[in-house]
Amino acid sequence: MTDSDDTARAGDALAERLAALTSWHHDWSGLRVAVYGLGVTGFSVADTLAELGADVLVVAAKADDERRMLLEVIGAELLEEPDLTAPPERLVAFDPQLVIASPGFHWDHPLLLWAEERGTAVWGDIELAWRLRDKVARPDGAEGPADWICVTGTNGKTTTVQLTATMILAGGNRVAPCGNIGVPVLDAIRDPEGFDVLVVELSSYQLHWVNRNAGGELSPFSAACLNIADDHLDWHGSLEAYIAAKAKVYDNTRVACVYNKADENTLHMVEEAEVTEGARAIGFGLGVPGPSDFGIVDGILCDRAFLDDRANAALELTTLDELQEAGLSAPHVVANILAASALARSYGVAPQVIRDVLTAFRLDAHRIELVRVQAGVNWVDDSKATNPHAADASLRAYPSVVWLVGGLLKGVDVDALVGRHVGRLRGAVLIGVDREPLLAAFRRHAPDLPVLEVVADETEEVMPTAVRLAGDLAHEGDTVLLAPAAASMDQFADYAERGRRFQSAVNEYLGGEADDESAPRPDAQD
Repeated sequence: MTDSDDTARAGDALAERLAALTSWHHDWSGLRVAVYGLGVTGFSVADTLAELGADVLVVAAKADDERRMLLEVIGAELLEEPDLTAPPERLVAFDPQLVIASPGFHWDHPLLLWAEERGTAVWGDIELAWRLRDKVARPDGAEGPADWICVTGTNGKTTTVQLTATMILAGGNRVAPCGNIGVPVLDAIRDPEGFDVLVVELSSYQLHWVNRNAGGELSPFSAACLNIADDHLDWHGSLEAYIAAKAKVYDNTRVACVYNKADENTLHMVEEAEVTEGARAIGFGLGVPGPSDFGIVDGILCDRAFLDDRANAALELTTLDELQEAGLSAPHVVANILAASALARSYGVAPQVIRDVLTAFRLDAHRIELVRVQAGVNWVDDSKATNPHAADASLRAYPSVVWLVGGLLKGVDVDALVGRHVGRLRGAVLIGVDREPLLAAFRRHAPDLPVLEVVADETEEVMPTAVRLAGDLAHEGDTVLLAPAAASMDQFADYAERGRRFQSAVNEYLGGEADDESAPRPDAQD
């Protein structure tokens, strides 16, 4: 027998072992795993694998002091190497049997290409969590692990996940919103009290790595893709690859595939998905719903999917008037509510429970959040609008806008976005490093519109300057809207810091207290 024969046999044996590792209670001990990245996700992976007895090497360009110390405590090794353009010697000597990539590692990163060339299996944190989901018994006593309800889309994921989880909780189940929303799924599946349902927000980065390996195929209870627009093309390489990653959310879905009737991409995803027999396609949209849809009739949000006589009747969920009172009447928010309601109804949550939840629900910080009203001008923070699709929805909610826009455009074209909205703009204030494409778009579509640039180099100067310039442009009845259509990492740690600095600058600029008058809600009309 040759050395190559021995190598092939060893490779086959390892592949069989990895395919069979589908439970927390299987034997993970001694498995050599390289974990790429040491952010929130990377640490959750390392912590989980160390608890299972695997031999863990974390590879990261940098590590903060707290996580570096915690890795020592849990018994994982850290390889901190600023230059990861080639596999470090320690990684090569470690000879990993499995690589787990954090979402921030681009699919063609040199360390991932190295793993592919040597035939090493690559998983993401979501696949690992799916394999380990049976660690804790369900609180409701049902057999098997917690059900997963999976949500993706270019925009609206976090709001929809929060709404769905809140509805299911109010319906009497123990539930956790997790994933890209901020709480790693691996932390949720290890919670000692257990959950009946996990509502999992999935980014395109995470979905890229799922359903690639035997034994790790996800099978959600229900799933939704909310919408598709150009985003993260710098990561995926093309819109087609981005869509293909998002489409994985529907694979093997068991009960309901929720899609956006206004977005043909999501319908095609459902039509082409390999689902479990009996899974239904459930559409949502702002128009009148057909049978098996969620929609709006005479200002009433309706369910025509989860009732016996759906051909002739509908169930009332809430009204647009009630949503306006709760600050939830912007069209894109209403669409998220319909999607969340469809997912919750698929899990048996009663219509009255959904109505009660919507009465009390409030949006996250930095999502069309009203900061101040003064002298008839609304100041609104939608820092979470990190791509043109989200900014488009935000702009549509207001009739007259001074627009704060810019940041890292991530390779996305903004020309169409600018052209679509120049008619509602009083002016624009440009921030961030990628200002030239925006300047070109404004020159093309609105050469006479006041467009001002913030050229401040220091983070501390950006928002005070932008707010002052916006204030000079704004008139009574206008909305000064931070909807950047771009990522924040050029000048800020994240979109939340960008939003906080905007709010602080607004309050400093306006001084004193906000007007006592109530701010008008976003217009529900296009």
